[in-house]
Amino acid sequence: MEHAILNDLVSRYPQLAVCREDIAKAFAVLSGSYHNRGKLLICGNGGSAADAEHIVGELMKGFKSPRRLDEASQKRLKDIDKEQGRLLAEHLQGALPAIALDGHPALSTAYMNDCEPLMCFAQQVNGYGREGDVLLGISTSGNSKNVIYAAVTAKAKGMKVIGLTGENGSRLSGMADVCIRVPETETYKVQELHLPVYHCLCLMLEEEFFGTR
Repeated sequence: MEHAILNDLVSRYPQLAVCREDIAKAFAVLSGSYHNRGKLLICGNGGSAADAEHIVGELMKGFKSPRRLDEASQKRLKDIDKEQGRLLAEHLQGALPAIALDGHPALSTAYMNDCEPLMCFAQQVNGYGREGDVLLGISTSGNSKNVIYAAVTAKAKGMKVIGLTGENGSRLSGMADVCIRVPETETYKVQELHLPVYHCLCLMLEEEFFGTR
């Protein structure tokens, strides 16, 4: 499938041409889930945890599009409370549901203290995940144990798994439905290429669901 946003990514980052097909496949998995009222769970460690939060920020509010609510949604708000509803209708934006699994410190520290620290992401997948949802596991090596546990749990729940890794084969690339393996192996260089990849996916999803208003 040709897509202008994906073509633009490859024109600006020619080294990512090798990832074109997998990025398109990842978009198909994500858009299919969102069209069926699914959600995205994201996990990673360190810089990849920051990337998970970054992705949520691009999906849960406007990225390039203002994503204004449709007329029916605006009316429902105003019917409940004319003044508050008017303000909400003016400022709320369309969202694609996404949850970063690093961002729940009370839950995470309780589970890590009481149970098994490396299964903290898996516990959240077990609680949040439903069949038809998607897990995006971000790992520069593709072998982060807590991300692998989360991926196994996601597959057991009937979720799709997308991996975002470096170029080497890994446990995550072996079990993911789609794995985007950017052509670097050194951690910081892998992370430098992860950002344009997930920006591309977020832009493609925004265009799919909200247009380019």
